[in-house]
Amino acid sequence: MTFDPAQLGQSKADLAETLRTMRKRASRTQVWLARRCNMSQTKLSNIETGRITPGLVDVELILRALDAPPELVAEVASLARLANTEWQGKRASWRRGLEKRQTELAGLEAEATTLRYFLPAMVTGLLATPEYVRASLGHSPVDISKTVAKKLERQSVLYDDAKRFTFLLTEQAVRWAVVPSAAMAVQIDRLVSLSHLPNVHIGVIPLGATVERGPMNTFTVYDQRLATVENFTGRLVLQDARDIAEHLEVFGLYERHALFGEEARALLGEWAAAYRS
Repeated sequence: MTFDPAQLGQSKADLAETLRTMRKRASRTQVWLARRCNMSQTKLSNIETGRITPGLVDVELILRALDAPPELVAEVASLARLANTEWQGKRASWRRGLEKRQTELAGLEAEATTLRYFLPAMVTGLLATPEYVRASLGHSPVDISKTVAKKLERQSVLYDDAKRFTFLLTEQAVRWAVVPSAAMAVQIDRLVSLSHLPNVHIGVIPLGATVERGPMNTFTVYDQRLATVENFTGRLVLQDARDIAEHLEVFGLYERHALFGEEARALLGEWAAAYRS
């Protein structure tokens, strides 16, 4: 499937219209279909009007109840997967104000209980020192002062004992020099310090570790309901259960190759010392 960000918004409306049209062609009422799918008529109505986007399970139940032919099932399932994907471009974030994105992230972090971060290139804002945060935003063509403050404010979530955080960082992510050497040593020291929090697990994957899948993208998984995948121009927000399951599988693979606890702290200490020297 060719990726077109404009398709993502349209696909939600297309999915709603397709499901509504299929029901009417089958001469079924909303009441009948809702009962067959074990959902409320209100929910089905909201699906058909596009007020809510159904997950793949809901779509499959509807298609099965309407006895849709296999070729149509495949087509509508593909549309549903697209509808459950959102594109958030960086240019749009710049226009809105980067600090608004930080508020959205804080909301995701507040709702989630288990948060997993795979970081192949850089340290994420939750783990970053103020100097590192400012430097990492230096390329933005807008005022970053409010965004820096919001990023640092978000770090308080790490001290919520009701949540569990796992951060996996490659050696490159830890050692990529975003700031001068002395500040890099302080940044690595912060990773060591945060690794002592009982609900924060920081794993490092050193160069030379044999891992059969390459680290293609930074990604975050919130519980088992949502994943975000980042690239240079923006991020994909994935809500399809299959996409989330695959990212959890990849995360588990990397987690099995990561060093934690004292082994991780020993490596981090060596890397910080290298910057100090």
